[in-house]
Amino acid sequence: MKITLKVWRQKNRNDVGKFETYQLDNVSPDMSFLEMFDVLNEKLISEGKEPVAFDHDCREGICGMCSMYINGRPHGPLRGVTTCQLHMRSFKDGDTIVVEPWRASAFPVIKDLVVDRSAFDRIIQAGGYISVNTGSAQDANTILVPKENADKAFMAAACIGCGACVAACKNASAMLFVSAKVSQFALLPQGQIERKQRVLNMVKQMDAEGFGNCTNTGACEAECPKGISLENIARMNREYVCAALTSEN
Repeated sequence: MKITLKVWRQKNRNDVGKFETYQLDNVSPDMSFLEMFDVLNEKLISEGKEPVAFDHDCREGICGMCSMYINGRPHGPLRGVTTCQLHMRSFKDGDTIVVEPWRASAFPVIKDLVVDRSAFDRIIQAGGYISVNTGSAQDANTILVPKENADKAFMAAACIGCGACVAACKNASAMLFVSAKVSQFALLPQGQIERKQRVLNMVKQMDAEGFGNCTNTGACEAECPKGISLENIARMNREYVCAALTSEN
């Protein structure tokens, strides 16, 4: 396959940045998208040019670091996959592929396709934890959890924090991410101690980071590689209203 790549190049967050065009020949359709970028970088290095900076770690679709905006869609044209799970057979010989970083003020560009997503970390630090007693672990069978709640909690916990929801949203909202983290604890007995304060703290931190508001367009759910449901946003809104009305602060 012959591929034309238009890749966003930006030296740092203060640089204006621009698209640069590259040609690649003999691209195997069995390559993953990141392997194709490895080939591009080897070519650039051999030509004495600066390689393209991009994030990756596990390359198994579970860490969320391989965040690229490909032809106008987070993680590319396929649903339910991360960039590292995308293969070149999803494209055609002669295609032009446009690759950009996430676009959100809360995710400033570090370099090229790498963005600073530490805003998510600070939201988790604000309330994404539970209080437990030290000592031996309690026997799981002594903590009764309805199957429906357990299933919903597991589905919410599948969020890998990649930020595709933010990139897909016209308002750069982080509501899907935050609601998934709020939901996974709110649905389980272990998360009840901080339940009210958790949602207040995490929403407050989300707003402080500069993320936009949700307008229920559903783009976040459609582009989420783990299929996190919009129902979590509704649940978080209920949790927030309840906490705000009953909080002693």
